[in-house]
This record gives sequence, C-alpha cells and structure tokens, in this order.
Amino acid sequence: MMIRYFLFTLLLSLSLKLSAQEEATTTSEGIEDGTIEQQFDYLKKVSTNYQEYKVIKFRSLEKLQSNILDSINGYQTTIQELKTTLQENKTQITDLNQRLTTTKADFDRAVEEKDSFSIFGMLLHKNFYNNLVWGIIILLILILVISYFRFKRSHQVTAETQQSLEDLREEFELHRRNTLERERKLNRQLVDALNNKDS
Repeated sequence: MMIRYFLFTLLLSLSLKLSAQEEATTTSEGIEDGTIEQQFDYLKKVSTNYQEYKVIKFRSLEKLQSNILDSINGYQTTIQELKTTLQENKTQITDLNQRLTTTKADFDRAVEEKDSFSIFGMLLHKNFYNNLVWGIIILLILILVISYFRFKRSHQVTAETQQSLEDLREEFELHRRNTLERERKLNRQLVDALNNKDS
C-alpha cells in the first residue's frame, strides 16, 4: 500500500511539475515572443478571473513592462536616428540646391558665352553680331549702289562737259582761224592800200 501511495504521489507530483513547467514555458514564450498587442492578448488569456477582475502574475507584468520599455527605448533610438538622418538629408539637400544653383549659373554663363563672343572687350550675342554684320553689308551695298549711280552720273556729266569743251575748243579754233584769216586779209588790204597809196 505504501508503494501505491508512493507511486500515486510520485505521479501526481510529476504531473504537477510538468503542468507547472508547461505553464512557465508558455508564459515565457507568450511574453518573450510577439508584438506588444500579442503579449497583452496573451496576458488576458492566461490571467485568472477573480470576481470582475483579472489577476496577472507579477513576473508576467514586470516582463511586459520590461518589453514595453525596451520597445519604447528602441523606438526612441530609431526616432533619434531618423531625426539625425533627416537633418543630414536636409543639409545634403541644401548643399545640392546650392550646387544646382551654381551649376545652373555656370550653365547659363556657358550657353551665353557659346552663343556670343568678345569683340574689343564687349560680349556680343551671335544674333546681334549676325544682324550687325548683315546691316553693315546692306549699308555697304547701298553705299556702293549710290556711289555707282553718282559715279555714272558724274561720268556722264564729265563726258558731256568734255564734249562741250571739245566743241568749244573747235569753235574757238575755228573762230581763231577766221580771225587770223580776217586779220591777214586786213593786213593784205592794208599793205595793198599802202602800196597803192605810195605808187
């Protein structure tokens, strides 16, 4: 009988020990694993009822508090890291914006220099230079055309004047010859008259 009692006690203690171990294992597994919401759900499930209250083991409550504080500390660390990263990103964005502004100014200056060139220290845009050159060419052509017509007119006037001068010379030469001829005739008549007078 003693053996039976001993075996019964042994079996009872083993089953109690196994159930306590199983409960401790499930308690530690439910508290250790999962999100905070899952841990709260687990505590509700494993806690015992007393009238309208739930009774929670102090160890489980401490473990949950420790897990929550660890999560809060982890989140605060993550928030601090994110703030640092955000500040670094803001600084980098500001730096990149400054570089972009400088690069855009350099690009605009390069495009302006490409589209223009320097003459006598002045930077002239290619379109302005092109218009200036064509304006000068048109002005020179206009001056050339005007000069041509003036030259042609002057040449015509000169030719007419030379022709008039030539005509005037011929007329003068003819008049001189006639005058000389008349003078000779008068001289002969005078000589003849003087000769006739003397004889």
